[in-house]
Amino acid sequence: MRTVAVLPIKSFSRAKSRLGEGLDRGELAAAMTADVLSALAAIPALSDVIVVTAEPLVPDAGTIVISDRDEAGQSAAAQRGIDAAVERGAERVLLVPGDCPTLDPDELGALLDGPCEPPQVTVVPDRHGSGTNALLLAPPGAVAPSFGAGSMARHAARARAAGATVKVRALPSLGLDVDTPGDLAALRAALDARRELAPRTRALLDRLVPAGVS
Repeated sequence: MRTVAVLPIKSFSRAKSRLGEGLDRGELAAAMTADVLSALAAIPALSDVIVVTAEPLVPDAGTIVISDRDEAGQSAAAQRGIDAAVERGAERVLLVPGDCPTLDPDELGALLDGPCEPPQVTVVPDRHGSGTNALLLAPPGAVAPSFGAGSMARHAARARAAGATVKVRALPSLGLDVDTPGDLAALRAALDARRELAPRTRALLDRLVPAGVS
């Protein structure tokens, strides 16, 4: 099944405003994006990776870049990426954020290699169990993306209303996105436990955020 990953990426200068001062948020966003793209590039089940962004400095990792000059939000950017994936023959689309740098290619690859009988929507929740950190749509138009607070339940409800099978799959490496100082502390702990993951993000945090500081 031809599967395309779509990453909506906010301009680095506008990213992570809730992390507060004392940290170069743009540099952190760039490092996390680079780690996510590197992980996706290591997954054989993905035919292409599409990045939807207005950011000119997105790392070149063999991706297809779609302009998002309007920056109307994550859901709108995701839909633009879905449309582009369909034009390229995608039979299935994986929506994944750029701020989950602990993404494990083996873990996500196992999900993609699992059985899929369209119409099917797989929701990967965040660590709080309420948000959506990845959305696997087969076919790509199974539901319209609707990210934000409470999106896990919203995506599941939309999928059921559309007659699709709904699966909720918790993936530890995709459960942690970074929006708050608490998330940043959790990220450091996760990287301490998995030293092989997210080398760019780890190096940046080691340089900019001393251990024990959140």
